[in-house]
Amino acid sequence: MKEMICVECPNGCRLQIEEPTGKVSGNKCPRGITYAQTELNHPRRILTTTVTVTGGIYPRLPVKSTISINRELLLPAVQELRWITVAAPVQAGQIILENALGTGADIVATRSMVCHSQQTEATLS
Repeated sequence: MKEMICVECPNGCRLQIEEPTGKVSGNKCPRGITYAQTELNHPRRILTTTVTVTGGIYPRLPVKSTISINRELLLPAVQELRWITVAAPVQAGQIILENALGTGADIVATRSMVCHSQQTEATLS
């Protein structure tokens, strides 16, 4: 028997999964069954990390995947993003990397980044 807490809705149900059969109990809504089965067989996560920025007011830009990706691919995706450098300005939602590792997930900026020169000009005004 495996136990987990469902995060698909605010209920936070305590799920019990019978490993040989995959039978799920403890869920208050049908999403718990899907969550438990996916988590056991093919766990997925949203990737959140940072990439290097040149010319921005900060040296790093926070990014995330647009959809969840297989948990086994998180580290390879981060390693791929490690070599990416973007130039400011960047807008929140701007695609930084399309179809990361062939997963169908785009990596997008989660905040805007102005150029260092724009920050200086705004301060002087």
